Amino acid sequence: MKDTKSVEPYMLQNLGIKTLNPMQLSTQDAIEKNNELILLSATGSGKTVAFLIPLIKSLDPEIKLVQALIMVPSRELALQIDGVLRQMQTGYKITACYGGHKREIEENNLVQPPAIIIGTAGRMADHIRRNTINLSAIKFLVLDEFDKILELGFLEEMEYILRSLRAVEKRMLTSATNAVEIPEYTKMQDAITLNFLGDEKVNPEALSVKALRSPENDKLETLFKLLCYLNDTSTIVFCNHRDAVERTSNFLTEKGIVNVFYHGGMEQQDREVALCKFKNSSSDILVTTDLASRGLDIANIRSIIHYHLPLTEDSFTHRNGRTARMDATGNVYVIFSPEEKLPEYIKVVSSQFELPATLALPEKPKWSTLFIAAGKKDKINKIDIVGFLSNKGHLKKDEIGLIEVKDFSAFVAVRKSKIGHVIELIKEEKIKNKKVKIAIAK
Repeated sequence: MKDTKSVEPYMLQNLGIKTLNPMQLSTQDAIEKNNELILLSATGSGKTVAFLIPLIKSLDPEIKLVQALIMVPSRELALQIDGVLRQMQTGYKITACYGGHKREIEENNLVQPPAIIIGTAGRMADHIRRNTINLSAIKFLVLDEFDKILELGFLEEMEYILRSLRAVEKRMLTSATNAVEIPEYTKMQDAITLNFLGDEKVNPEALSVKALRSPENDKLETLFKLLCYLNDTSTIVFCNHRDAVERTSNFLTEKGIVNVFYHGGMEQQDREVALCKFKNSSSDILVTTDLASRGLDIANIRSIIHYHLPLTEDSFTHRNGRTARMDATGNVYVIFSPEEKLPEYIKVVSSQFELPATLALPEKPKWSTLFIAAGKKDKINKIDIVGFLSNKGHLKKDEIGLIEVKDFSAFVAVRKSKIGHVIELIKEEKIKNKKVKIAIAK
């Protein structure tokens, strides 16, 4: 194991973290002294850093095989953890394996084995069956958001994957709820549990929960008026089903409200575009299922709207956890129809909210998103993009917003008032001597 003093400070510095929080410190100590650990802590509390630091310390730079496996419930969480690891600048090769893009890309990355693999159940099981991964040196296993993995019905794949691992020495399971029965196939027989859920209850001063009665059973008109009231604040609207997400999004678009939608049935690139637009303020409103209630790290969300009543208390808690984070404040609105009653677990309602009689449409977003058909695998980074848009697109620094660079694409927020002119200026230009497709993201 590497000298902890030689790695931890610069990793934290790269993440912009001055000190570890109590949960993270306790995790470091517990996993060092024990081979099996169950960590219960709310989404957004820093669990990723808590398990990544001991995982990285366990790696041996002399071993050129996969040494650590992180299993996750969704491709978004896989990409998020991948991003954190790359920001840490560990010096180790990392590969994320998930559905929604070509398996051949991952197979090429696995020819020279990474030290760390982050994987979803379906794709990892596929790789194991195809013998594209050597499992013989995997000694550190993390099952992240394990409660969500079970909810999504990956029991058979997870059992197959974990029974294929023969050399695991350290097992760590994380969950945002303690209502999870640990299956035998995890081989966690003597696990100790760190429960930090009790320390992370909603602070009533930070989170304001309000009930809003819809006069009609169809709550779309009430949702529209509420969004007009909220104006241009960053808002997530939660629905219970995919078809309801698209129906709601289409209704709001027809009413003149800019929004994006996001659910598990979408193509990977469409999901990426939607999240990028929401993160970079090209859209202030995200209409989604509970898929967005966990694993997504999006800052400064001011309001949560439960368009459909959550099916469980757990769902209610996780949805609300997207706001009032990192000492910020947030608002939660629960819309209910004449035929609906608020569930017993919604006990934090501070008042029954009444909308003003007169409302105007929200202000339109001041940003648009530019799509660039090149990314990390094309050796293009954020600095290249800023230089290109400044020199060829004649943009000033304050006219370029959030930039996200994926493996084979990039998304850039550009001032809406400038984006048409920029497209004209750069349409024949090259980035790093490469001619690539550049267009307004659809």
